Amino acid sequence: QVQMGESGGGLVQAGGSLRLSCAASGRTFSDYAMGWFRQAPGKEREFVASISASAGSRYYADSVKGRFTISRDNAKYTVYLQMNSLKPEDTAVYYCARKTRGFLSSTYYYAENFDSWGQGTQVTVSS
Repeated sequence: QVQMGESGGGLVQAGGSLRLSCAASGRTFSDYAMGWFRQAPGKEREFVASISASAGSRYYADSVKGRFTISRDNAKYTVYLQMNSLKPEDTAVYYCARKTRGFLSSTYYYAENFDSWGQGTQVTVSS
């Protein structure tokens, strides 16, 4: 079974940057699209960014577009989320997951199409 391990979270001031990493087990990593989601206290889990298996396509939530960049290194079985210009509203637990359902670009935005969720990493942005 594939397992995900997120790291790189922490406390940062507004305007700062963090780089999250998600290391996946299993040699099939390069066969799957990957995604980042987040969940703030009292809120639903929401889509942040996703990337196709070959990294040829990338998708972003409007709230992070232009500030966050998703990337992957298939040789290291790792997906990254570079977060710049952080805002207090970015505070949440960030999760990575593997996309296992759907082929249309619209399917990259929905958590129901992902599985193998990690434990998450806390990101806190102070004002």
